[in-house]
Amino acid sequence: MRTRLDDFISRISAQRDILDHIAARQASLPGGPILEIGLGNGRTYSHLRVRFPDRHIIAFDRENGAHGSCRPDDGDVVIGDIRETCLSYAGTRAAVVHADIGTGYREQDAIIREWLPSRVVAVLALGGFVASGLELKHSELEEMPLPASVEKGRYFLYRRR
Repeated sequence: MRTRLDDFISRISAQRDILDHIAARQASLPGGPILEIGLGNGRTYSHLRVRFPDRHIIAFDRENGAHGSCRPDDGDVVIGDIRETCLSYAGTRAAVVHADIGTGYREQDAIIREWLPSRVVAVLALGGFVASGLELKHSELEEMPLPASVEKGRYFLYRRR
């Protein structure tokens, strides 16, 4: 029987492996920033800074609650309800969007899946990648093959058509 700890480790490992998979393809990425949708404590932001050192990274969350060792500058954090603040970045043409804002509650995640795909498409460049903890269904997102280390359905990778 899988525990919540097992699920957490699986999710975080999948997240890292997919972001590393995208980082290995940096030369083929479109120009533009990286958007971190859901800053949280900044662990993934820290990983993105190391893997994409030449990219501007913009984080979205209700507050800048990242650990001091990986806290983005206040000017690189968009504070507020992500559902609304993403709209102000439409047309940004981001090279990569990482979204890990699932709650683990089926009903709440269903609501997020209703609005998140359109927000991601609105900010993402053609050919840009999306790594998401939630499945995103949108006609402009093509599901991409996952790294072999990632269990199908654990994390998702898309490219904008």
